[in-house]
Amino acid sequence: MTHYIYLVRHGEHQDAEYGLSDGPLSARGRRQAEAVADRLSGIPFDRMWHSPLERASETARAVAERMPSLNPEPSALLFDCVPTGMTDDTPPAFEPFFGSITEAEVDAGRAQMADAVSEFLIRKNGEVHDLLITHNFVISWFVREVLQAPDWRWMTLNQAHCGLSVIAQKQGRPWTLLSHNDLAHLPKELETGLPDTYPF
Repeated sequence: MTHYIYLVRHGEHQDAEYGLSDGPLSARGRRQAEAVADRLSGIPFDRMWHSPLERASETARAVAERMPSLNPEPSALLFDCVPTGMTDDTPPAFEPFFGSITEAEVDAGRAQMADAVSEFLIRKNGEVHDLLITHNFVISWFVREVLQAPDWRWMTLNQAHCGLSVIAQKQGRPWTLLSHNDLAHLPKELETGLPDTYPF
């Protein structure tokens, strides 16, 4: 028996191009949410949680429309956050990112993700399918945790809008990364949100 956790980044939101931190999904974001909903519709989910921010809440509603037996549950542990600051091991190339991040924000993000790991990465009995709709950095931290990579590595694990990552744990075994940033459900024109442009 296996406990599966499906990690989905929210869809593109309308205000992203203007530098605003939140807002309703853009037309493309709604299409992304519908595509990932179709991709997940055959999975017998037990519960779905989402970040309370608007872009994640709307993505969760789009998924729930295709799976009416699921009740989207907001969780403050899935808010967007910055899980760490610069560490002794962090490559200097990442230092500019932290220029606008306060120590208080880092402390809050670190505490939030410690609580999130304790809340969600707990093996449940039986065959379990949980869905979390959240943010890029939150998913990066979960993946880093599963891989037991150095703390700063969350910065190198990016997800596209409505990209799908899956982690799982069998009884008596450690958590395993089954897939990361799977975009098979998205046509090329709907692939947005990654910091780098792939040459293919």
